[in-house]
Amino acid sequence: MQVSETKNEGLSREFTVTVGADEIDQKVEAKLVEVGQTMKLPGFRPGKVPMKILRQRFGNAVLGEVLEAAVGETSQSVLTERALKPAMQPKIEISSFDPGADLVYTMGVEIMPEIEPVDFSTLTLNRYKPEIADEEVENALGELAKNNRATQKIEKDRKTKSGDVVVMDFKGFVDGEAFQGGEATDFRLELGSGQFIPGFEDQLIGQSAGEDIKVQVKFPEEYGAANLAGKDAVFECKISEIHEYTERQLDDEFAKELGLESLDDLRGQMRSRIEGEYAELARARTKRELLDVLFEKHDFEVPAGMVDSEFEQIWEQFAKAREQGNVDEDDKEKDDEVLKSEYRDIAKRRVLLGLLLSHVGDTANVQVTQEELQRAVFEQARRYPGQEQQVFEHFTKNPEMMASLRAPIFEEKTVDYILELAQVTDVSLPVDKLLETDDSDEGASADKGKAKKAAKKSASKKASAKKAAAKKSDD
Repeated sequence: MQVSETKNEGLSREFTVTVGADEIDQKVEAKLVEVGQTMKLPGFRPGKVPMKILRQRFGNAVLGEVLEAAVGETSQSVLTERALKPAMQPKIEISSFDPGADLVYTMGVEIMPEIEPVDFSTLTLNRYKPEIADEEVENALGELAKNNRATQKIEKDRKTKSGDVVVMDFKGFVDGEAFQGGEATDFRLELGSGQFIPGFEDQLIGQSAGEDIKVQVKFPEEYGAANLAGKDAVFECKISEIHEYTERQLDDEFAKELGLESLDDLRGQMRSRIEGEYAELARARTKRELLDVLFEKHDFEVPAGMVDSEFEQIWEQFAKAREQGNVDEDDKEKDDEVLKSEYRDIAKRRVLLGLLLSHVGDTANVQVTQEELQRAVFEQARRYPGQEQQVFEHFTKNPEMMASLRAPIFEEKTVDYILELAQVTDVSLPVDKLLETDDSDEGASADKGKAKKAAKKSASKKASAKKAAAKKSDD
């Protein structure tokens, strides 16, 4: 094998590799002998088929296998002998080959950059802890009490009003025909809750128990059942009982019903639960600030091919979002060339930080345990009720899928490693401040428009935190 380096620019390398004709012929003949040992042809004993016949019958196929193996082995040798770590799969192009002649090919490869050691002890960072206002805790307790209210049947004769819980029978008809799933008896419905399709509950307000009521509605166009979507319907209803909620007092007795000693214990548990809901957001802010600092302190060359690949993924996601009308207002006024330039900068940042964190994690011998991977697989499986076993097998039998689960775990553990070495100050931050996102927060964030998207997500998360905290706990 002869090798000549034809390009050495930055991270880009190119080699011309020549594999001698004699070496190719020897490997072809050895492979044909191997084939002949088991080949059965009429008139010949196993292992006695003449080489000439073997070449006629199998020569081309064997030559293809030998050439493929030769390229694989020699290209790997080129990299190994020069201690080169490819960033992506090398690009191979056959320059020339004819039977009986040398094999000549070119190999282009981008190598991994050299990354200087980092002294993380010089980094100063904040580790945020959500500071939950007393008002938010009390509001969550109020929701909890509301969700645990009892109802009491109304004995006096009065008409229904919003907020009442009615017990009723109903049967639905479309085009005069009853439809599946449109009938129930002794069904409990809180009027004004929005549990039923628009307009249904409104027509039950101001009614009396025992009366026959005809409710006329139209199913939404996007209704889940295609046979009902957009259809007019009539429901024959009869209310048998009217109930109203009784106020639930926030006191020690209420806390004891939930398995706690006192209202103060319940209040403390509620605060901890809300803090837990915001903990992920606080962690994300700390991580984002760390990544911004790392990006500012490092400016090494990154493989262009990796940037191109990352950019193509980002641009594809943006194009799909644009088709759905889900684009930031700022981006709507920009032409594609400007947007592509901005998104390419994001791709470069992602690749640089990815390589840096990978280097740090490998150097520190950060390990992802089998238990951690198993938990990640189970978390994925839980998203598909009834299909857990299939999902579990899909991941465990697919190395690429397992690698996709390993990567974020490895990254988070590497971030933890850096935070342990850095000068970290614990900072309590009010939730409203934690949710704030402005240009200074966005910095060099990995995702363009992340601040705006994070703000929307954070607002949603805040609502879900209150909702989750207000749910009655079974544990």
